[in-house]
Amino acid sequence: MTIYISQGRYTSAAIRGMSAKPEDRSEAVAELFAAAGGQLIGWYLTLGHYDWLIIAEAPDEPTMISAVLAASAGGSLTDITTTVALTASDTTKAFQRAGELTRKFRSAGRADYYGVGIAPGEA
Repeated sequence: MTIYISQGRYTSAAIRGMSAKPEDRSEAVAELFAAAGGQLIGWYLTLGHYDWLIIAEAPDEPTMISAVLAASAGGSLTDITTTVALTASDTTKAFQRAGELTRKFRSAGRADYYGVGIAPGEA
């Protein structure tokens, strides 16, 4: 499964409600991901621009998007951003593939074509 990192903010109303009646949101988030076919790895309250951060696994982007949309539908979350996170092994594979593709791609404004120099006037 793919790992995703999501961050977001609580609305003022959500903060007022949770301040009046504190609750462990990781339980609800874990249940949501399980119902969607994924798994919550971690839930954190954070300082700074975002109020919370989750790390979750999901089989694909539509599953992750569905869970995020369901969570935000309640109206207590805003400014949600989600990032795909690759393991070290997947990162190595991505860089290997990038190296292969680099040899087949000519960058804009470059005189070399697919890693082979082109004499002036031939481009």
